[in-house]
Amino acid sequence: MNLLTRHTVQTGVEDRQGFMLEGNAERSVEATLGHLRVMDGPAPAQAPVPLTLEDLYRQHRMRLVRLAILLVDEPATAEDVVQEAFTGLHRNWGRLRDAAAAVGYLRTAVVNGSRSVLRRRKTAREYVPPHAVNARSAESLAMLSSEHQAVVSALSKLPPRQREVLVLRYYGGLSEAEISEAAGISKGTVKSTASRALEALQKAMQAPQ
Repeated sequence: MNLLTRHTVQTGVEDRQGFMLEGNAERSVEATLGHLRVMDGPAPAQAPVPLTLEDLYRQHRMRLVRLAILLVDEPATAEDVVQEAFTGLHRNWGRLRDAAAAVGYLRTAVVNGSRSVLRRRKTAREYVPPHAVNARSAESLAMLSSEHQAVVSALSKLPPRQREVLVLRYYGGLSEAEISEAAGISKGTVKSTASRALEALQKAMQAPQ
């Protein structure tokens, strides 16, 4: 049984809407990131003909920006991370075997770019985390319920690797093998990180605001 999809933390109770804000961390993050995924529209279908760089940009940019926002919080910074990923893709275009490899390259580049942003923040004494209202686009924030906002806020408190694994799984919809490739870690590490991340998310959601 897949740990990423079966791990549960059963310490709380369900609210009247059935949203397990303080009970089941996995259901909470799955509901919230799944809701964002639906808001962003269906994932692009596999094309029957080879895709150009322009096709990939048009089809995948929005989801990659959302992925980056969930990792770095700031929309403007997320845009920069994704732009740099596409710049790198352009430089390496001739080395990639197909569109699937190109999408995999972009995901990995966004994860690595987000890590670099967080490392720079950690070492910059003058960095002040943004207020929650500015951490996401106004439109997206307005469309999230208070329960979903609470999950996004708790997610932002996790260590970077734990956050990456949950975002790639529940927003990106990736398998353990795909997360392993995107994050540059083993499948065993994906499983153990997911377990620790869900436990940490549970505690973050239960902590006084």
